[in-house]
Amino acid sequence: MLKEKLEQIDLNEWKAPELRQDMPHGDMPGDKIKIDEGHVIKAEKIFPALIGKMKDSDAGRLVISVFGGSGVGKSEIASLLAYYLREAGVNAYVLSGDNYPFRIPLYNDAERFSIFRANGLKGLVESGLYSEEVQKKLNELWEKETDPDPKSVETYPWLSEYQKAGRKALTEYLGTKKEQDYDQINEILSQFKSGKEKIWLKRMGRSEEERWYDEVDFSDTDVLIIEWTHGGNKNISGIDIPILLNSTPEETREHRRLRARDGKTDSAFTTMVLEIEQAELDDRASSAAIILSKAGEFMDPASF
Repeated sequence: MLKEKLEQIDLNEWKAPELRQDMPHGDMPGDKIKIDEGHVIKAEKIFPALIGKMKDSDAGRLVISVFGGSGVGKSEIASLLAYYLREAGVNAYVLSGDNYPFRIPLYNDAERFSIFRANGLKGLVESGLYSEEVQKKLNELWEKETDPDPKSVETYPWLSEYQKAGRKALTEYLGTKKEQDYDQINEILSQFKSGKEKIWLKRMGRSEEERWYDEVDFSDTDVLIIEWTHGGNKNISGIDIPILLNSTPEETREHRRLRARDGKTDSAFTTMVLEIEQAELDDRASSAAIILSKAGEFMDPASF
């Protein structure tokens, strides 16, 4: 029983185990995690607080969510927490939520941009600002991908209405049921918490041909850890302990730049996406059980 295993963990005596090559990590195909000292410091700080929350539960199996902005260290810290739990006698599995969008990354990025532009254009028409000359200039901005840039409004004032309408539509897509398969996530959590021993989990690579399912044996698993930007979303049911790794869009963007995560890290559109995602995270922060800042300090959920 999980309760009995947790009672065996004495936090007064606990010390983080040395890192090993065979540590557990998320199940996203091709995902490579790079654990640094900063991740270790944060995980060591979170772990005692997490154990305290876990001991308060009488559930036979627990679901923990590690969520936050892109590049904040979700994969690394979730992996460390799973490793610490295993070394303490509690078996844990790390599920990567990035396997559960409806579209592969390439197509989802294109869908995001398409939604922004289609609705921005519609907004111009509805506001009475559209003209052939505007469309001609917009085509030039599209080619340079500078149409989401707020600085462009200084030169083209009508772009303000375009960006406003596009951003509104993008907000109604990002992190919603239109983009992410929350129903499938909820079914997995339901099966896990009901004690099902084997569960089919989705895998998604970066091409249409890289889609499949693996049957995972959970017969000896006590804890399921979800690491995902949207791991605190209101459409997910069954999370017992939500952990938010908080950061600002600026901190997230800098982290992505250092990791060279993509070629358009500093683009205006990426900035817009990060800002929208951050607004969702801030909105859900008050529901988190544990919040750790980018600087590694605990934050009060009520402050959000």
